[in-house]
Amino acid sequence: MKIGILKTGHAPDIVRDSLGDYDAMFARLLDGHGFEFAPYDVVDGVFPDGAQAADGWLVTGSKHGVYEDHPWIAPLEALIREIRDAGRPLVGVCFGHQIIAQALGGEVVKHPDGWRVGATQYQIDGRPLTLNAWHQDQVVTAPPGAEVVGRAEGCEIAALRYGPNIFTVQPHPEFDATMMDRLIEHRAIGVVPDPLRDHARALLDTPTDSAAMAGTLADILMKGGRHG
Repeated sequence: MKIGILKTGHAPDIVRDSLGDYDAMFARLLDGHGFEFAPYDVVDGVFPDGAQAADGWLVTGSKHGVYEDHPWIAPLEALIREIRDAGRPLVGVCFGHQIIAQALGGEVVKHPDGWRVGATQYQIDGRPLTLNAWHQDQVVTAPPGAEVVGRAEGCEIAALRYGPNIFTVQPHPEFDATMMDRLIEHRAIGVVPDPLRDHARALLDTPTDSAAMAGTLADILMKGGRHG
C-alpha cells in the first residue's frame, strides 16, 4: 500500500541528521504494517497529481499556522477535500489535525490559554493515552459531521473522527524523547514560557502510548487497501 505523506513543514536542522525529516519519523512510527511511503513537500509547493496518487494519505505537523497566508494552504485544503470525496483514508497530526478541520468547515485559532508542551494525558476513543504535545494553535470548532473523540485538559478537541476513513489527532505520536529534548532546548527558547519548558523537560522520560496511536492511524490507512 502506498501512503502519501503531505509534509507541511520540515524537522529542525538540529535533529534532521539523527532523526530525519517528518516523513522519516512517520515511517518509523508506522513500520511493520506493509506501507510504502511517498513524501510530498507541499510546504515547498510540491503536490501530488491528486487523491488517486496514493492509497491513503497523512498530513504532518508544521511550525506554521493553518490560518496564515501561505500560497500552499489553499491548494492543500482543496486536496484534502478531494481525498475526502474520493473516499481515500486520511490521517492528520497536529497541523494536519488542524488543516483538515479547517478545510472541512471547522475553526482553528491561536489559543488564548497558550502552549501545550510535553507528555500529556489524553482520553481518545475512550482510552487513556499519554502522548507528546507541542502546539499553541487548536481546533475550537469541529467541522459539520465530525465526531470529537479525544480530549485533554486545556484541549477540548484533541482528536476528530470523520466517518470510517478520516481520523486526526492534536498530539505527536511520532515525537520521541530525543525529538522533544531538541525542541525544548532549541526551538522553545523565547517562544514557550520557561515554566512550561521546565515542566516538559521534567517529563522527558515519561513513557508514551505512541505505539497504540500508531495502531489507530494504521487501521485507518489500511482501509485504502480496497483501492489497490
